[in-house]
Amino acid sequence: MPYAENSSLFWMSGRLATDLVEVSHDPSCLDDGGFWAVSTTFENEFTAARFATVVNAPFPTTPWIPLKGAWSSSLSAEQYMAYVERIRNSVADGWVYQVNACRRLTHPGDGQSLRGLFSQILENNPAPWASYFEIPELMIASASPELFLSRNGSTVKSSPIKGTQHNNVQNFGAKDQAENVMIVDLMRNDLGQICKSGTVEVPRLLSSEEHPGLQHLVSDVQGELLDDISWSKILSALSPPGSVSGAPKSSATQVIGANEIARGPYCGALGWVEGNQAVLSVAIRTFWKDQGINFGTGAGITWGSRADAEWEETQLKARRLISIAGGELL
Repeated sequence: MPYAENSSLFWMSGRLATDLVEVSHDPSCLDDGGFWAVSTTFENEFTAARFATVVNAPFPTTPWIPLKGAWSSSLSAEQYMAYVERIRNSVADGWVYQVNACRRLTHPGDGQSLRGLFSQILENNPAPWASYFEIPELMIASASPELFLSRNGSTVKSSPIKGTQHNNVQNFGAKDQAENVMIVDLMRNDLGQICKSGTVEVPRLLSSEEHPGLQHLVSDVQGELLDDISWSKILSALSPPGSVSGAPKSSATQVIGANEIARGPYCGALGWVEGNQAVLSVAIRTFWKDQGINFGTGAGITWGSRADAEWEETQLKARRLISIAGGELL
């Protein structure tokens, strides 16, 4: 689909793409070797945009007027905690081991583009995989701390996050460590579908990373791709990201579908692909715009979860970024 849309752009890690040429919803477009900005939804809807100009440049700073008024939540505290208990019952029944339970915060907005908000995010909440993607059908501003997939030639790596706590807490507990190892095993299985036998390894396990206001428990899983594998097969094997779905992934996504509204861009993949090079984040800590402004937040639920603590984790993950956007987090 060709476009003549000068306001569209993509930015990530110092790469600025402008002059939109076309938008595709077919993942096979990524095999042409060109530079594509990519967004997938949690529900595996694919959007990619090809730009004529890609340069190394800072994000074009835009002013932001803080929002006023309250953010609403797709699930109240009581509803979310009941959801947690339903997941725990599913664990007890042997249906799942872990499910990432999410909710959507929504503000009516005031007509501003998210560019100004992303400028504020870069200044006040720098994140390793922060990115901005705007085309006529999408507007996403992300402060993601999590790498979904990097590709350098035939080498691919994923760095799942499971475990979040305040920066002033020294050690992650057994529940967080067990969650992380569970998702590492899931990612080893996912990568095993697209990588050469014997090449999938875990070079980093249970590493603590500091981020603004939070620390995360992170591991790395990497492997060597099968020869001549297409981007469609890579994305199909890995999506949705394991860290924001659960284990087993097929059962976890059924639980999520029965209890949540559609997540949309939140918890999908966001980044760029250029031939056999790529960086895609997990689109967490992410705002996106439709009729209003949305922000997603969630927590990993296991048998060892306490419903009130998981609700507070979702509040913790949202609090800093909502304070940057403006408005009241109830």
